[in-house]
Amino acid sequence: MTQAPQEQSFADGRATLQRRADGIAVLRLSNPPQGFMDDASEAGIEAAMDAIDADERLRVVVITGAQPGVFVRHFDVGVLEQRARALAARGLRFDPARPVPEAPIHRITRRIEASGRIFVAAINGFAMGGGFELALACDLRIAEEGDYRIGLPETNIGLLPGGGGTQRLTRLVGPGRALEWILLGKTFAPREAAALGLVNACHAGPVLEQALEIAAALVRRHPLALTHVKRLVRGAAAAVGEAGLAEERTLFCDLFTTAQSIELMTEFNGSGRSIVEAP
Repeated sequence: MTQAPQEQSFADGRATLQRRADGIAVLRLSNPPQGFMDDASEAGIEAAMDAIDADERLRVVVITGAQPGVFVRHFDVGVLEQRARALAARGLRFDPARPVPEAPIHRITRRIEASGRIFVAAINGFAMGGGFELALACDLRIAEEGDYRIGLPETNIGLLPGGGGTQRLTRLVGPGRALEWILLGKTFAPREAAALGLVNACHAGPVLEQALEIAAALVRRHPLALTHVKRLVRGAAAAVGEAGLAEERTLFCDLFTTAQSIELMTEFNGSGRSIVEAP
């Protein structure tokens, strides 16, 4: 008799973990109506990571969006504006010589990279800013065909990627392309993202089905081989990664609290325009 999948919900449904009998887990993310990441989303994902780490049977984790057409749209700019105003009001100044401590998104992405399990991002819709940074931390990324965007558009609102994006995108595609795309706040359709190497593949069918097929192929392999391969490849690609990540989050805060960034976020939050539109 086949054992039914076990489901566990965190942070009022922001994150739902389905553990299957075959060693595969599916982590679904949701925050209606827009699918933004916010404090509760981070808390939900972090709690799900605790549950994943506590279950030795799990070997592959697929992360996907629970809302149609949305993986994680991007971090809620309204929340970011409030944080920036609070920090600026305290007169705080930021310097790479005094790195900013990790926030939940930094802990989550670091744990994904350091885990012996394989993480697959099944991108079923909008994945920009913090949403794409979450996908970049995963070992494999596959996208579903559709009318949505993938990328790091933070400079369009006076910010820079602060969840690991400058470092992980550079490791993935090289400094030339990373500079162009981040400086200009470019985002891409799923097929473009696959052609440019931001995702491993783009599929016409439901991306979760494709991701589960990949996960099933992975669990048939020697678990220690997968763990060691991941460790070796990650180590080669991120030999100086911690220093870069610490500098990134510090410079993010330095930029984040400037009057111009706060003004641009305020304008964005009141305009109704999309984050993919350049100012």
